[in-house]
Amino acid sequence: MSSTPTFTPELPWLEPGDPFPAVERAWGATDPAPGLLAAGGALDVDTLLRAYSEGIFPWYSAGQPILWWSTDPRMVLRTHQFRLHRSLRKTLIKLLLDQRLVIRFDHDFERVIRACAHTPRKDQAGTWILQPMIQAYLQLHSAGHAHSVEAWIDGELSGGLYCVNLGAMVFGESMFSRRSNASKLAMCGLVAFCLATEIPLIDCQQETSHLASLGATLMPRTDFSQHLRKTTSHRAPVWRFEPVYWNHLITGPDATA
Repeated sequence: MSSTPTFTPELPWLEPGDPFPAVERAWGATDPAPGLLAAGGALDVDTLLRAYSEGIFPWYSAGQPILWWSTDPRMVLRTHQFRLHRSLRKTLIKLLLDQRLVIRFDHDFERVIRACAHTPRKDQAGTWILQPMIQAYLQLHSAGHAHSVEAWIDGELSGGLYCVNLGAMVFGESMFSRRSNASKLAMCGLVAFCLATEIPLIDCQQETSHLASLGATLMPRTDFSQHLRKTTSHRAPVWRFEPVYWNHLITGPDATA
């Protein structure tokens, strides 16, 4: 008996400036690449802003065209559900008491994104943060929509992350560490800032065990899209970290083991 032929759905090709297809048209769970929505287009600021406002993000490797994704379900971190594990809480408090840790926003965005691009990943042979992506997010940063969260320990940039902000919504992109827990400390800083500025959700895009360990959970794409419509039109916060923001995180619920 011959095997049943597999069917690969057509992938829309975008020219620069074209509108994105509806996110409901993204490939489903039984397709070769679940969440893949379209290919082509451009990485200019206007296109990226339209993409994020619709719950779409670019992700592709060397030798591929620009690929656009809208995953379902979506991995998100509700900021009030962030898990500050006991050992990390102890590390954070000691560094703060000893005045060894400083969280800075946008002090050196380019250095952060390039560090993320060169950080090895257990599940990836290379990096998706290619030079065109770096240049695109540098432009997005210059336009005031992309930000770096930097953990400076003993006067050195030890870890960090970069993200995109639209209104009261933050979209996490990538992290790096040069010493133990440094990227987690940057995440702690971001969560404390979000709690202080009433940002309820950080988009994590795709499911990983690491994000789940920090409290991230899955959200249906329909709910995620509804949340975007409610929050992206709000006024964006001032991206400046104040030490008092730590109170929103450290004095929160009891730490987990």
